[in-house]
Amino acid sequence: MNEGADHNTFGADPETQAGADFAPGSDKWPDIKGVTVLQVLPALGAGGGVERGTVEIAEAIVARGGRALVASNGGADEHKFKRVGGEHILLPMHSKNPFVMYANIGRLASLIKNEGVHIVHARSRAPAWSAYFASRRVGVPFITTFHGTYSTGNALKRRYNSVMVKGDRVIAISRFIAGHLYQTYGAPSEIIRTIYRGVNLDRFHPARVTAERVTVLAADWRLEDGLPVVMLPGRLTRWKGQTMLIEAIAKLDRRDFRCLLVGGDQGRVEYRRELENLVTKHELGEIVRIVDHCDDMPAAYMMSDVVVSASTDPEAFGRILIEAQALGRPVIASDHGGARETILEGETGWLFPSGDVKVLTVMLEMVLNLSGEERQAMAKKAIAHVRENFSKQAMCDKTLNVYREVLDQKADG
Repeated sequence: MNEGADHNTFGADPETQAGADFAPGSDKWPDIKGVTVLQVLPALGAGGGVERGTVEIAEAIVARGGRALVASNGGADEHKFKRVGGEHILLPMHSKNPFVMYANIGRLASLIKNEGVHIVHARSRAPAWSAYFASRRVGVPFITTFHGTYSTGNALKRRYNSVMVKGDRVIAISRFIAGHLYQTYGAPSEIIRTIYRGVNLDRFHPARVTAERVTVLAADWRLEDGLPVVMLPGRLTRWKGQTMLIEAIAKLDRRDFRCLLVGGDQGRVEYRRELENLVTKHELGEIVRIVDHCDDMPAAYMMSDVVVSASTDPEAFGRILIEAQALGRPVIASDHGGARETILEGETGWLFPSGDVKVLTVMLEMVLNLSGEERQAMAKKAIAHVRENFSKQAMCDKTLNVYREVLDQKADG
């Protein structure tokens, strides 16, 4: 995978399409000193990918001498945004009520004028509609980030989703998403910019995860010393594939390992109960543990011998795969979506046909039997792979370069 080129154009295969890229490490970094950027999203909830990206970009804007604003309904991550130097404006951006969305146009237009906003960056559909009309009313560039595929069940739904391709530039978080924009919404290739989500290499660094942190977490989760650990991180929802992993583990003719399903049910009590019943049915109570929450994911990855993403629907990107690889963990993932772009097959991990429990079982057995030398070689390759292609620094620099691009285009008239 080569992320070094400044521009990638759309080719015949939509899954390999990508927009212009910024080359990290070049002599010319994007200059946004004095630029005010307003990001809009429904709320600053507890650590989701959209919220995390919003905070990371705000931090980069402030570090480069710009001003970072966000309009949202607030939430648990509001303090993180303020901690990096961002300014939060409380507005009902979460509402899908047409009257509230219409009122938000005026609110945002006033905000843009009063605060001297140069760029509006929308990350979700409902606030994007308000932000789109507000930015057009005031005459400032409008950018969107397309974080997922969204449901396209009917014409009305497609129309609602289409605001996410109305930006002067549209950021796709993977080539898979770039292809989706082109195929599903007819987004022109010249406005799409593919920018992978990035991992914080300071936090997800093997040398910075102490043995004490791993030991404390293992004790909390009642893990015995010396047993290999299979982990599937992700909220408890059916499409994340927890049932498939349990079925695969049931087919393994061994009990000398442990499996962790790390993620809360977020109110899906019936699905959690289904998982617990499935564990009981296969007499895996000693092996499979469901863990509601984890505040120290680097330590969780470090205690794992293999990290699994068994999603039945394509992941738009799949952050857990790059986080695990950044810490040198081998990964197994469903063969679709963003996983195809983040795993080096047979070198840093493996892909299996989505929904194929038999193949997943074979791969789990293979990884559990890897020698120490094989693991070390994979770890070295995985760490280098993530550092070269998926750093938070590169993600931020490329995003700021898109900001600079639209500002220069506006200045040129």
